[in-house]
Amino acid sequence: MYGNDSAELYDLLHSARGKDFEGEAAAVAALVGDRKPDAASLLDIACGTGAHLARFAARFPHVEGVELSEPMLDLARARLPGVPLTLGDMRDFDLGRRFDAAVCLFGSLGYVDSADELDSALRSFARHLNPGGVLVVEPWWAPDTFTPGHVSADVVEADGTRVARVSHASFATPAGDASLMRVHYVVAHPDHGIRHFAEDHVCRLFDSARYEAAFTAAGLAFERVESPVSARGFLVGVRK
Repeated sequence: MYGNDSAELYDLLHSARGKDFEGEAAAVAALVGDRKPDAASLLDIACGTGAHLARFAARFPHVEGVELSEPMLDLARARLPGVPLTLGDMRDFDLGRRFDAAVCLFGSLGYVDSADELDSALRSFARHLNPGGVLVVEPWWAPDTFTPGHVSADVVEADGTRVARVSHASFATPAGDASLMRVHYVVAHPDHGIRHFAEDHVCRLFDSARYEAAFTAAGLAFERVESPVSARGFLVGVRK
């Protein structure tokens, strides 16, 4: 989960690394519209800083967000005044209302700790959908597509501050059913000097069959969709 330090850098770093929030939101909205043309409400689960949600707000009359990280949620609230945003855990949240669409993007579903928690999360997603409602999930990597040993490095600048980010990926367990991404940040500011911090992100690796089982158990018709805006594609469910 993102802490105070990395939450502040989230949008800057991912935008500089080429993440196309607008293009991704448009692609996801199209997936929803193809299956439910009259969709008027959308829930963004694990909405982060609200970068995608801000784009969804331009496409759906009513949007809301749920996020587990308080620092990320604070940034989303500043970005989206007037949009209902709730602190909650994707595995067991209950807003007491339903939506025409729900999304969970950027591999966030991988943060569940087990297959049982994957099932719990999908049940939480499904109970927030109207009949015929559409769920779009951008999954994390699968066991056969994850690349242990992958490294990345970026340096970005904004308002005189330079940020360096390096990461290394490995298996988090001997069984190879989870990934570990270790990320280090160095931030240099003209007035405040240099600071360094690190984070570990552990995500579960599920194959398509396990996702399909979780979708089906939650009462969602399942399909996998390839997309030019996501190397991992999208998982789409429609509430029966």
